Amino acid sequence: MTPAFSSVAAFLAMGGYAFYVWLAVAATLLIFGVLTLHTWWQRRTLFRELSRQQARERRIAAARRRAEAEGADANAS
Repeated sequence: MTPAFSSVAAFLAMGGYAFYVWLAVAATLLIFGVLTLHTWWQRRTLFRELSRQQARERRIAAARRRAEAEGADANAS
């Protein structure tokens, strides 16, 4: 099996199409990088929102328990 390019310089030159090939590679890597950052950002936002929602639900449940306990104390008196 013979290599497609005879040297590193020939590989980098891409047979005269280096500008187009490396521009496409750079664009692809940029898009994948942006997609990765966007996914990470959304995941972080989702987990923060879930944490806030769970904390709110815990506060509501605690307030209901306090209200029920106060109501039971008032009825007992």
